[in-house]
Amino acid sequence: MKKLFYFLILSISLFSKDFSKEEIEKLIGNMIILGFEGESVPKSLQKDIKRYHLGGVVLFGKNIRNPKQLKKLTFDLKKEAKYPLLICVDEEGGSVERLKGEGFIRTPSADRVAKKGDLSYAKRVYFKLARELKKDGFNCNFAPVLDLALNSKNLVIVKKGRSYGSDPKEVVKYAEIFVKELKSNQILPVLKHFPGHGSSFGDTHKGFTDISSTWRKKELLPYKRLIDENLADAVMVAHVFNDRLDSKYPATLSYRVATKLLREGLGFEGIVISDDMQMGAISKNYSLKDSVTLAINAGVDMLLFANQTKKRVKAKDIVEIVYKQIKNGKIDLKTILRANERIKRVKKSLK
Repeated sequence: MKKLFYFLILSISLFSKDFSKEEIEKLIGNMIILGFEGESVPKSLQKDIKRYHLGGVVLFGKNIRNPKQLKKLTFDLKKEAKYPLLICVDEEGGSVERLKGEGFIRTPSADRVAKKGDLSYAKRVYFKLARELKKDGFNCNFAPVLDLALNSKNLVIVKKGRSYGSDPKEVVKYAEIFVKELKSNQILPVLKHFPGHGSSFGDTHKGFTDISSTWRKKELLPYKRLIDENLADAVMVAHVFNDRLDSKYPATLSYRVATKLLREGLGFEGIVISDDMQMGAISKNYSLKDSVTLAINAGVDMLLFANQTKKRVKAKDIVEIVYKQIKNGKIDLKTILRANERIKRVKKSLK
């Protein structure tokens, strides 16, 4: 009761405060996870971190040469930030492995771990991976994958060995181990790809992907289980379209999916992170202004721009769009404040 009282007092003080343009820009910046070029911190990123207080960065193979270089890069990022910054990576194991080359451990794919059928083996695998990530300076991993292997022809999840299987109970069994090992090393696990990508025929990297006829309600079960066990601090929402959940928008841009289903239906209280907003399913069908506005209004707390395509998106572009949308009433400042409160709460748990 006392915690609720203080939360209400804090909420009242936040929502009644008059924010300067600079303060609002930082609140928006805290909702952005940005990819960048190079193996050191670019000057442009240094400026973005200082001016906008970026919520996070994401590293890919292009940013990583060896353990020594990587440790210096993550150390410099933290030094530049001087505030809690999510340093993220996609390190699932198997085909999705960013830490490659001499000096890094190799991690088997989800399907190999599951086929082994040995929980003690899974624990050893993810213990080593979590320890490696912590040693290299990461505090956020876009894993584990909770997608069910329901479509044997699925190219993006099933064919790449990224699923633990078609049985929700089996998926949960291994995902729990992965999550617990990450959390024990102060690394934020990001469960993905909500509401389920394992039944799709299409690839959201390339374009519009409709799962309306293939998606099954049981694809929600792994999320429900981990949420109920307080093991879900962050969830990544996919760009899949399902007219049974929302007849107009893909999941990332859907209030019905991100808020009504995930938050209100399943009881999720953590942060919602978008899949890469530059993927074809979004970028080929929506302008930057429309996609960002829809995602935030849908209930997405952090917008991921991986900058893996030729067309780079700058933090300034996103911040200016959102600021203008707040000023013209298209985005409510209270939505931005609520997202920041959730981000703050989750980041605090990483200390």
